[in-house]
Amino acid sequence: MTGYRFPPGMPRNLAWHAIRHRRLVNPIQHFLNLTATYGDVAHYKVGRSNIIFVNNPEYIREILIVQSANFVKERTQRRSKLLLGEGMITVDGSAHRKQRQVAQPAFHRQQVPSFAEAIVRRAAKLRDGWRSGEERDVYQDMMRLTLGTVGETLFSTELGDDIDRLNAGVGDIMDVYHSMVLLPGVKYMIHVPFTPLNKFKKARNRLDATIERMIAEHRQRGSSDSGDLLDMMLAAQEQMGWSERDLRDQVATVFLAGYETMAIALTWTWYLLSENPEVRERMYAEINAVLGGRLPTYDDLPRLRYTEMVLAESMRLYPPAWAMGREALQDFELGPYRLPKGTTVLMSQFVTHRDARYFPDPLRFDPERHTPEAKAQRARFSYFPFGMGPRQCIGEAFAWMEGVLVLATFAQGWKMDLVAGHRVQAEPLFTLRPKYGMRMKIESS
Repeated sequence: MTGYRFPPGMPRNLAWHAIRHRRLVNPIQHFLNLTATYGDVAHYKVGRSNIIFVNNPEYIREILIVQSANFVKERTQRRSKLLLGEGMITVDGSAHRKQRQVAQPAFHRQQVPSFAEAIVRRAAKLRDGWRSGEERDVYQDMMRLTLGTVGETLFSTELGDDIDRLNAGVGDIMDVYHSMVLLPGVKYMIHVPFTPLNKFKKARNRLDATIERMIAEHRQRGSSDSGDLLDMMLAAQEQMGWSERDLRDQVATVFLAGYETMAIALTWTWYLLSENPEVRERMYAEINAVLGGRLPTYDDLPRLRYTEMVLAESMRLYPPAWAMGREALQDFELGPYRLPKGTTVLMSQFVTHRDARYFPDPLRFDPERHTPEAKAQRARFSYFPFGMGPRQCIGEAFAWMEGVLVLATFAQGWKMDLVAGHRVQAEPLFTLRPKYGMRMKIESS
């Protein structure tokens, strides 16, 4: 290790710490403790691996943008290949660039507006089926809504009864995901019957069956000018030399990433609005003034600025993608530190978004933090719910559009208030899910 300089950090190995206390470490609490104890950069070890946690916007930019060519996905994130295979989220280097080039046209700014009508239509259909006074798990509703929307908009597929099966399957996957990324030899253990991990395999098989049906239907229809993402992937298959498994991996990646993150963002937004009625009233007033009782369209988005700010503030406090990591291919420097290749660098949107240096009174829900003036005064790179750099979420524009349109559609019919006594806890798994769902009482707005 001669010539290396590590940041201050934990004197004991984290793995030993977990064994000693006989429990898994809560990653968010661990990151918060590191920041409180050691500041912007902290070092610890898991086994023989060096881990660096950073909570400094310029250092985060350095890893994700300036030195991005020296970093690949860190090893626990690479375990996502058990679900997503060699898809856009899990691969690195030239493979990632080529896959992104294939998908990019489906998310082009000229293409995204064409999805707005389907988003609003599906949201209005769900909204119109609700009844005043009933209690609903809004989290499950948002999951079903966004799953069906992704199927229709990006893949021109009506999922029908598959929606509930897929949603339940993804729930099964997340139930065991946290353990999966930590277990050695997990890719063999998932084949052992009558274990919790085998539940993951069954859920993945259900996902595969749905994707295979979507692909078969597209092939049966033949080429089209729909411009949907699956058509683009099928057209690229021969050119890219993809096998059927490779094609499945590309579809699965966009399919899952395209629905779960926005469903979670919407769920936390409804929760925060129920806890902050003055913000809710202002958002509803804007929606009523802009729409006058009609359904929203893509052209209304520029006038729904406060609604967009509400969504942005929700993703500050509860970012669906709550952490990310990279592994160094070569030795590198970060500020005054020199670190060896193989070092894992972790950063957390959840932690940085709640740092009082960048967001005063950080636990307060305040959409005004996202006015153009407030953003100009804030430290750059302190807000990154969709990541940044070459791997920034390809569907970001789609997500902002979908989120605002869904909020505007439901706000014209209903107000949602958290059911008394319902336990709310953020669970940092693959995404930041509400551990106990989100039971809310529905009342006319």
